[in-house]
Amino acid sequence: MSPRHAADPAPGDRAPGDGAPGARSAVVTGLGLTTALGGDVPSTWRALLGGVCGVERVDFGEPEGPEQVYLAAPAAVDPRTVLPSAKAAHCDRSAQFALVAAREAVHDAGFPDASSVAAGGSRVAVVVGVGLGGLTSILEQNTRLRTQGAGRVSPRTIPVMLPNHPAAEVGLMVGAKAGVHAPVSACASGAEALAQALGMIRDGRADIVVAGGTEAALHPLALAGFARLRALSRRHDDPKGASRPFDADRDGFVMGEGAGMLVLESARHAAARGARVHGRLTGAGITNDSHHVAQPAPGGTGCAAAVDAALRDAALLPERIQHINAHATSTPLGDLGEAQALHRVFAKGIDDVAVSATKGAFGHTLGAAGAIEAVLTVLALRERCAPPACSLERVDPEIRLNVVGRTPAALPSGPLAAVTTSMGFGGHNVALAFADAS
Repeated sequence: MSPRHAADPAPGDRAPGDGAPGARSAVVTGLGLTTALGGDVPSTWRALLGGVCGVERVDFGEPEGPEQVYLAAPAAVDPRTVLPSAKAAHCDRSAQFALVAAREAVHDAGFPDASSVAAGGSRVAVVVGVGLGGLTSILEQNTRLRTQGAGRVSPRTIPVMLPNHPAAEVGLMVGAKAGVHAPVSACASGAEALAQALGMIRDGRADIVVAGGTEAALHPLALAGFARLRALSRRHDDPKGASRPFDADRDGFVMGEGAGMLVLESARHAAARGARVHGRLTGAGITNDSHHVAQPAPGGTGCAAAVDAALRDAALLPERIQHINAHATSTPLGDLGEAQALHRVFAKGIDDVAVSATKGAFGHTLGAAGAIEAVLTVLALRERCAPPACSLERVDPEIRLNVVGRTPAALPSGPLAAVTTSMGFGGHNVALAFADAS
């Protein structure tokens, strides 16, 4: 009973309907964030609704020159100031972010400390996705090797360079023995982690899954590489307006860093311990374009298939969706393809859906993006408020979506459902369906 893939046959007992609560949902009991807008959920959400932008010009201390100063959205709070110094010293920055967000999520879920999550015999699992993972640690140790010799390379080099490093550290923190996993699907990794967590809850392999994504890749090499792909915004004279998803004048994204983590539980387990429920993860869809390593399929067909699969998995008709948090990176091709995908799935009904494009505020956090935006989607449903696009000036006429502008948009009364989308190099598409706690 794992998340739906587009090619899977639709089971007869799960025809699209009203998405009533049931065993196929995982309830969300804990939320954690650290982003360019704030070091936790309240500060990030408050800044996002207030139209704050975390993008700035960053000089990495390289030789002077126009290509050595980049636009980026660094974390508002250095994780080394939050974690115990000994733990921070043993972790790559990506794992540091994961630990900070996971710790907040666990506390938000009502556990007094991380060690209590597995108390009482609860089966606990962890799924944390990454895109580039321990890139900065690898490069730092390579520099040390070249300049100081092999004897000065850190003995922690191998553990911190592995893609499962953040997941392993979170697993150790919460005592996860039901499984620790680290999906790597580029910028869809965080969303795929949540899809995998949903499958674990449904299949009864875990009672609690701490899941999400993390990334810390603000390094000149990564930035130069994306710049050479012409994926980054070149609006260096206007950092706050550089990343403008769905805007007619968008010219690329801005890289960010951070993490998003959610605590997912079976409804029965959450009820038994009296946990507060923020919302429900009701469905997931996973597809691949099989078209190009870095460009989306024409017409957004792969993304559309993922959204359709997520809705069928959640037993939701398209007209039941009131809100979408879009992947919306601010690239010309990517945003257009995603808009075409949403039109394929929702047809004329898309005009009534409030579409948020939030990466303009905290940058494109690569492997963390899907998880951060999943947290924001849960908050949007809980607070009945679709977050704004801080840098949007004029929606591209070809996009034809009801994009939330520079002020938040109220969501309607009654039961709410939403979709969030993620896409990644290699053709990865992941869509997640959420419902409010009702």
